[in-house]
Amino acid sequence: MRIVIAEDDALLREGLALLLRAEGLDVVATADGPGTFLAAVDEHRPEVAIVDVRMPPTHTDEGIVAAVEARKRLPGLAVLVLSAYVEKAFANDLLAGGAAGLGYLLKERVGRVEQFLEALHRVAEGGTAIDPEVVGLLLTRNRSDSALERLSPRERDVLALMAEGLGNAAIAEKLVVTEGAVHKHIRSIFAKLDLAPDDRADRRVTAVLRYLEV
Repeated sequence: MRIVIAEDDALLREGLALLLRAEGLDVVATADGPGTFLAAVDEHRPEVAIVDVRMPPTHTDEGIVAAVEARKRLPGLAVLVLSAYVEKAFANDLLAGGAAGLGYLLKERVGRVEQFLEALHRVAEGGTAIDPEVVGLLLTRNRSDSALERLSPRERDVLALMAEGLGNAAIAEKLVVTEGAVHKHIRSIFAKLDLAPDDRADRRVTAVLRYLEV
């Protein structure tokens, strides 16, 4: 797995690189800003990018803008976004290109090494890994999507765990139900969100994307 890290905090940047290399992963480049990050993507064509949201010069959304551009330049690039805060730009901009191969973790999660590595591998394999705190915030906000309002509380629980990137077995374990029950809930979610079977779209990813829309 070839990885590029974009993080302007030198201590965190080098700490991440050391951690990942100790796990046998190939960190091909590190960058301290959006320009050097995009240059590294062009040069090394990584499989995964770990990107801080706030980077120079304004420390607002440069990381998100650079990640969107990187995925345009290198289709299929998996991106794991790190942030100290829940950033609306994540859902508005980066998710607009699709949720597959995309993760969003609060920086405090990096210290929980096992969870961080699990999220990294999930994203690299084309899945999603959304921080539970982010999902929780999105769950409690006001929504304008009438289709989402049709979901039962249990279906919302299942969809929230899908947004975190969990598979059916892990969702069943979290909710203390059978996998069959989870499968039934997911079928109902697809029906209520009007997601008909279609080989051109992954309904699971589409459902998660609908859920995360701001």
